[in-house]
This record gives sequence, C-alpha cells and structure tokens, in this order.
Amino acid sequence: MFQQSLVKFLLGGGIATAFTFFHKDTAEKNQDFHSPEGLTSNSVFPSKATFQPTPLHPIQLFSLVIPAHNEEGSIEETIQEITATLEEHQIEYEIIAVNDNSQDRTELILQKISTQNSNVRYLNNYYPNGFGFAIRCGLESFQGDAVAIVMADCSDSPQNIVDYYHKLQEGYECVFGSRFIKGGKIVDYPSHKLAINRLANLFVAVLFGLKYNDVTNAFKAYRRETIEGIFPLLSHHFNLTVEMPLKAIVRGYSYAVIPIEWQNRKTGVSKLKIKEMGSRYLFIVLYILLEKMLSRGDYIRQSSDARLIKQATKTQS
Repeated sequence: MFQQSLVKFLLGGGIATAFTFFHKDTAEKNQDFHSPEGLTSNSVFPSKATFQPTPLHPIQLFSLVIPAHNEEGSIEETIQEITATLEEHQIEYEIIAVNDNSQDRTELILQKISTQNSNVRYLNNYYPNGFGFAIRCGLESFQGDAVAIVMADCSDSPQNIVDYYHKLQEGYECVFGSRFIKGGKIVDYPSHKLAINRLANLFVAVLFGLKYNDVTNAFKAYRRETIEGIFPLLSHHFNLTVEMPLKAIVRGYSYAVIPIEWQNRKTGVSKLKIKEMGSRYLFIVLYILLEKMLSRGDYIRQSSDARLIKQATKTQS
C-alpha cells in the first residue's frame, strides 16, 4: 500500500510540491553549484541565444560504441558507411562494436571487419545480455576524447556523426540530436511507436522542465569527462538511453541540440520491447528526478562557467 501511495504521490501533485520545497532549501545551501537546466526560472546563466561554451581540449580521437545483438543483416553496412564518412572528413576515430551475445553471424562479421580495419575492434559483452549492459561494456573500453552511441541497424545518419564531432569541438560537453525539430527527419517510423515516443518524451520534458524533446533516442555524443561524471550507470536495458542524457543535464554538463535524421531498419527486428521497458523507463526517470530534488547538489560538478558567471553577477550587483 505504501509503494502504491508513493507512486501516486510522485505522479500527481506531490512532485511539484516536493520539488519546490527541496529546490528552495538546496539552492540556499549550495549557491556555488552550477544549476542545471530546468532547476529554476531565475537562473543567472545566459540564455541559449547568448551562451558560449567554454573552450575545452580538442577532440583528437572520436570513439563510437555500437551495440549489436543479432545484427548480421546490417552491422557490416553500418560500419562501412560510418568509416567511409569519417575518413572522407579526415576525422580520427575508433569504432568499438559490442557483440551482445548474438546467436547469428554477427560475431564472425565483426571479426572480419576488425582484421580489415585497425580502427575497428569488437568486444564480446562480458555482462549479461542487454542493450544497457552492451553500452556499458563499450564505454568501459573506449580510448577517445569523446564517444558517440550509434545503433547497429543503419538507422543513424553517418553525416550526423560528423555534425556531433564538430559541435563537440566547439566546447560542448554533450551533443544531443533531435528528430523532431526544424531540420530533423524520420523515415518509416511505426505509427504506434511514434505516438508512444512523443508521449514519453513529453512526460520527461515536463517533469524536468526541459525544452529538449528527444531524450529517449540513443544516438548522442559525450566528452570523456561527461561519461566519467555520470558513472556508475544503473540501467541494464534500453532505459540507459534515458539515464545518460538526464544524468548529464541534471549534473550540470553543457549540451547542444542539433537536428538529426533517422530511418527505420531495413533488415532484422527491433530489440526494443515496449511492454517490458515501460516500468524500467519510469524507474530510471524517477531515480534521476529524486537525485535532482534530494541530493543537495552532491553530484553536480562546479564548472569554470558557473564560477565566472557568478562572479560577474556579483560585480554587476
């Protein structure tokens, strides 16, 4: 009975009441922390139109993590298109393809590709089977200055990987794509999944006060420092796609949003089972919401941007 009442409380008006109380108390005691997006409407940080990311070290090696479970029909084409695009743009890269306990020829194909291209290596997922586990396996092994999560089914545009790379070079700590802003594009998205996607993203956006509308998409890029800052990761499955960006946002890492293109897979079957994942998505969303509301800034990193802006605000006042 207590658990049911708690869920009703969180999904009802209790969220707004608790959030207001805890944020007010936390803000007074943690004034030196970098307030993440959506925490307060009276932020001292510059608007999106005027924000300039802090110059960070250049991305010399760009890593891509590609989880693959029974993707014999698409993994080779995916990697070939990505490598051709990155080499055309003279981007130094490594690809880490994680074989997630495939029962088809996926591992054999990855073995062949890795012998042909020294920039491609594959790992067998050393965790139990699961999308989140496979991503975590790759993130524990990448060597680059930044990393992008890319699907194995040719759904993500290689040109958008290049766009991510250049946006990271501008100094952003994360780059998130959106298929649902001007310039974005979707091809052959199943209508029932599209409806669920839009409702889920609206729920997350309202809950966290975000303007970003494509949180659930896995295809995103992060600097190494951001990955280190959001570890350890909890999600075993596709809910990792929500855990990573929400943690980065709540913990104060800068991010840019750019339009991306997405097309439905041409071969194989989707591994996402909506009925199985609904409660897992809800769990991870509420977990991060509670961190935001109750942790008193323990996990928010204080950036140089926050200190400089705070000093400038004090000087002006």
